[in-house]
Amino acid sequence: MNASPSHRPHPAEWTETQSLLPSAERDLPAGRHQFHKEQMMARIHEDLRTTSRTSATSPVAPVKRPNPFLRRAVLLPTAAFALAGAVVGGLALTGGGADDGRTALATGPALTTRIGAADAKGAPQLLERISLAAADTSAPTPRKGQYIYIASKVADTYIKTVGDKSEAVSNELHSRQVWNSLDGRDGWLIEAGQTSDKGITLKSDTPFSGAYNALAALPTDPDTLLQRIYRESDAVRDPEVPRDQAAFVAIGDLLTASYPPAEVGAALYKAAAKIPGVVSVDDAVDATGRHGVAIARENDGERTEWIFDKKTLRFLGERIVVVKAAAGDPLKVGTVTHTSAITERAVVDADKQVPGQVS
Repeated sequence: MNASPSHRPHPAEWTETQSLLPSAERDLPAGRHQFHKEQMMARIHEDLRTTSRTSATSPVAPVKRPNPFLRRAVLLPTAAFALAGAVVGGLALTGGGADDGRTALATGPALTTRIGAADAKGAPQLLERISLAAADTSAPTPRKGQYIYIASKVADTYIKTVGDKSEAVSNELHSRQVWNSLDGRDGWLIEAGQTSDKGITLKSDTPFSGAYNALAALPTDPDTLLQRIYRESDAVRDPEVPRDQAAFVAIGDLLTASYPPAEVGAALYKAAAKIPGVVSVDDAVDATGRHGVAIARENDGERTEWIFDKKTLRFLGERIVVVKAAAGDPLKVGTVTHTSAITERAVVDADKQVPGQVS
């Protein structure tokens, strides 16, 4: 969230809604948390579709903001559902049957890819180069009242279960546009097939820590920054999730879901280099087919990859790839469970305004 990234990508009050979440599927292969997450993501997408169908005749209540330290692999298995919901729109979640539309958007064969070669020794050097490139970026400094605009292409793979048969299927690659105010209190989301064409409001009563202002206030010393990220993620992660993985996912979200100031972005990359288990990958492909190098970390049989242009080292997108699978697991080795590509990131004067458009 890249939820998600995404994907991302919880409401601050997620503990209040946890009791509403469905229980784990009985046929889940041991240790396959991603199975749970993708089932719930499909359910969330259907909730968004329902919202968009009713928005033409009735107002849509503002949806809550997520905490960027709560996403995919940070809270698992059950709490990840609430987090994923916040990433795609913050809608309240309700219970339901196992076949109530969760896989409605899963329309085609599972996304697959060639798995790039990982190199643990190459990660520090590559991250140092990426950090230097990020620090050299001449991005504009947003002014009060402006918004961070991010356009992307995203797709996900889900588990579809009919009777006693489960298979992996994917939704179509689709566009996503999000506007965030600098303090994170206001925003707008348009996601093809999941909101109406006009989109839905994002709203928060208080600032949230993934907003531009919060990012700008982060320490730029990599060691201090990493310790803060560990503290934040430790406060919300499921005990089953290693704290190093939670920190890696949190950094990825901060890098992909906003517009970090150059010095903060550079510090986040340097902090990531200090996390055990981080590797470089010689080839990875974003959601639009752009090849690049990647910084990645494996957990529970899946590898989260941040993809960068091989020449400029500009961030391209993120994907999650199955690299280990148990016998009978519908998610085979090489399955891409989430993929995203950032196509534009800019500062604009108002929500729903696209870059180059006069306000």
